[in-house]
This record gives sequence, structure tokens and C-alpha cells, in this order.
Amino acid sequence: MSYYSFSLSFKRSSDAMSFGSTQRSRGDEEENACCRGIEHLELWGDAVKWGSDFKLNSSKECCEACKEMCKGDDGPCLCDSWVFCGDKVACGSRFGECWLKKQNDILDPDRRDSGDMVMWTSGLIFGKGQLLPECAPYSVFYILELLSLHHCAGCQFYRAESRGNSWDPTGNHIEHASFGPPYALIQGTVEAQGTVFKDIPPEACPTIRRGSIAWVGSGPEFFISLANHNEWRKAYTVFGYVLPEDMEMVEKISQLPTIQDVWSKVKVSVLERPVPLRILRTKKRP
Repeated sequence: MSYYSFSLSFKRSSDAMSFGSTQRSRGDEEENACCRGIEHLELWGDAVKWGSDFKLNSSKECCEACKEMCKGDDGPCLCDSWVFCGDKVACGSRFGECWLKKQNDILDPDRRDSGDMVMWTSGLIFGKGQLLPECAPYSVFYILELLSLHHCAGCQFYRAESRGNSWDPTGNHIEHASFGPPYALIQGTVEAQGTVFKDIPPEACPTIRRGSIAWVGSGPEFFISLANHNEWRKAYTVFGYVLPEDMEMVEKISQLPTIQDVWSKVKVSVLERPVPLRILRTKKRP
């Protein structure tokens, strides 16, 4: 049995860290409360529940119905995508239809149509160990687009700051210590050369904790946190996690040689040599 994950890797293929986590000890309630999709998007795929016979009051209820079919550890998700018609005028008699679907490839979902004229709202459900499409659907769809490009020229880490004396090795803040600098993070960009990046809107997200991956502003700048930043609650869109076993690599990047700089009156540590990264699909052992 195996699963697919998103990886950030150095030029040496043996070094790869993955987005996602199968062990989430904090913020589970916040993540489970998320159930969002993307408006004006219609996903295709095999129906496991026909919307013509299954009508609900909101896209959130449709999302939650799909999630109910993706619980437990005893097998794959029976539903991994949903499509809801929530515009009374555009939908007409189809208003409230909730189609629950199963994709042939959840990392490459079948998109039938998109644009302002599309009356559907659609979303993905990854279950355990992936990104957070239910909390940050726009963010995750951007990552999926990068995955389909098979390259990420220009993507790199360029800033690295340790926990200093403000957080312990598990990421907990030390009482009475400052909140930085340093800020316990590594920062980079996933704006691929040759692609046009569209700002990602703020999205519902859990609190930033050790291993969280979040946008800086509306992207494509992002950071991976080395600590639990409760003081940044809801200030950044979290769209994924680094697997616990891969945090050692994040720690190594944070210890690379840096030079000091000042950005908008904030002291930062910039890597002497930026670390290239790529987003790829990799098969890992369970």
C-alpha cells in the first residue's frame, strides 16, 4: 500500500520533504470545521451519489456529506470531490443539487468547466495525510497546477531563521521570551518562471504550528514554521503541513549560513545561497 504526496526537494533526489501530515496533534478541530469549495467551478468524475436525488441547503452541507464518506483508517475515501448548485436563479430546478464524486486521480481532478457563467461550486476532500483543500481550496488548486507543470523554475527558499531563544525544540514558546527576531521559519517562493501568478484570496485556516506551510500575504511567497505561532492566529493562510519525519530537513535549512538584512524595518536572515525547490509527485511507503 502506498500514497502520493507533494515534495520539496533539493537537487539530490534523496533529499525530499513532503507537504501533509498523518499526525496532527493540534488544530484538528479548526481543520475539521473547514468545509469550503471554489465557486464557478464544475468538477467532473464518477458520481457516488446523484445530485438529482440528493439536495441540500448549502455547499458546506454538501462538503460535509462527502467528508462523512471519507472517515476512518480502514480504506480509501469513497467520496473525494463534491459539486453543489447554490445559485437559485442560475440553477433553477437544480438548486440544491449535491453531487458526490470519486476522481480517477485526486491530484489531477477532472475539471469540466470554470468561469463566471458556471453555476456550480466544487471542492476536494483529501482525507488523511494531504494538503488542506477544505480550508484553503484556492491555495491547494494552485499547488495542483504547479504539480501538473512538472517543473518549478525559480522556486526556492531564500530566508532561514532558527527558533533562537524564544521557542523550545518542540516549538512551544518560552515564557517571557520575545517573539523574534529570529522568527523560527524558512521562507521561499513558488512562483514558477513562465507562469502568471494570480493573488490567492485569504482563506479559512487553522492556527500556525510547527510544520505549518502558509502564504505570506496572497502568495506566491510562503513559509514553513519551525514553531507554534499562536500570536499569528488567522494572520496567514495555512494550506498544508510538512510530515513530522521531514522536519529534520527544515531544521537543516534553518541552520544554513545567512546574512543579515532589513525588510520594511524588520531584521531578517537571508540565505547566502538560496536553496532551489521543486514540486513533484512521489510514492512513499506507508
